[in-house]
Amino acid sequence: MKNLFLLLVLLFLALFTNGQELPLLKVSPDNRYLVTEDNQPFFWLGDTAWELIHRLDKTEIDHYLQDRANKGFTLIQTVILAELDGLNTPNAQGDTPLIDNNPEKLNEAYFKLVDYVLERAAELGMYVGLLPTWGDKFNKKWGVGPEIFTPENAETYGELLAKRYQPHSNLVWILGGDRPIENETHYEIIRSMAKGIRAIDEKHLLTFHPVGAKKATDYFREDSWLSLDMFQSGHSRLATDYQYVLDARSAVPARPVINGEPRYENIRDRFWENKDYGWLDDADVRVAGYWSMLSGAAGYTYGCNDVWQMYESGRAPIINARTGWQVALDLPGSSQMGYLKKILSALPWQQLQLDQSLILGDNPKNESHMLASRTEKGDLILAYIPTGTPLTLDLTRFNMETAEAYWFNPRNGKVLPLGEVKTSGSQTFTPWANGWGSDFLLLLVDKKAGYDFSDFMN
Repeated sequence: MKNLFLLLVLLFLALFTNGQELPLLKVSPDNRYLVTEDNQPFFWLGDTAWELIHRLDKTEIDHYLQDRANKGFTLIQTVILAELDGLNTPNAQGDTPLIDNNPEKLNEAYFKLVDYVLERAAELGMYVGLLPTWGDKFNKKWGVGPEIFTPENAETYGELLAKRYQPHSNLVWILGGDRPIENETHYEIIRSMAKGIRAIDEKHLLTFHPVGAKKATDYFREDSWLSLDMFQSGHSRLATDYQYVLDARSAVPARPVINGEPRYENIRDRFWENKDYGWLDDADVRVAGYWSMLSGAAGYTYGCNDVWQMYESGRAPIINARTGWQVALDLPGSSQMGYLKKILSALPWQQLQLDQSLILGDNPKNESHMLASRTEKGDLILAYIPTGTPLTLDLTRFNMETAEAYWFNPRNGKVLPLGEVKTSGSQTFTPWANGWGSDFLLLLVDKKAGYDFSDFMN
């Protein structure tokens, strides 16, 4: 009896210490979005923290994760075998990930820090999109490398990781790592790693992080292990994020699609062209985010050039990093993505369907391109205006005589009521500012639908 009592006490303490386990994620019944195992909608708001495990100690990891949790992020994307000489430059604790750079021999000391990231993220209510390796370890290209993977050891490595992390519910596997698949060996390595993971772990989602301007399904559309599509729209103000989503959603078989690496905040625009296009900013982040979500993405991953590499003084800056990562955590784009998640979460965002026929008149295919989405039953229309251009909408698709109109300000997360508008014809809506950085989200709702915007009022 005494032993039973002690066992119950230990179980209680374990639950109290670790908190409630996060639910597993799965694909929705319509194959378009992600839900928890009890079919609750899951909004993927990610952050790219590629060098988190490689460069930060536990105190810094805690600081980073707490900041992102406070801002509303739901998932952190990071890498085990990191890009910036992740094989041979030790982490903050002095450990490298592999013994003799052999993917079949894991260094336990290093992987205890990987364990820590998953556990701390779970305690804060966040998932981890975990890359087993950056792509330069199988296709060096412009990276450090070295190339250490073969199809045989990639499968073993996948099995080892799956055995270790299969018990963690707050996990999404992400293969790839910003490298093109250029030959049959590259295909075999990725497929073998997926095979190794799936031999042990059938319960976690599995996707692929491609090189810029590509989707996972450009390489692996027919592969059954690919749970969801992911694209990298890239670090350019010319990127049309919505087109990637539309292309992905038209593919067969149907899968949810995530914008896994869009234009970063505080990075040089089109840096690879060696021309001065200026710097990408928080407006770029917002445009990429709203374009992605209104066109039907299942989620969006924010990124900042200083944060992904955990840049600080004394480290060589990559792509002209210019702000220490701890300060860069508070660049405006990250908080504004929290506002994006908050307003969409107050609405049936999973039911939205892009409907550009709602927009009347000129809609140029440049950085001012406007998007309009609606619910099938016609009780909600959202229209995103990137640069404050007057917008004329066909309102006859509403199933009521009048609609309530609101402006949502993506910069501060606040809603401004405009009153009722008649839906018998078209109407023009003109934001109070225009030009780059003057983006707005127009909300048109059926009063009877019961949408509550009280949390967004001044």
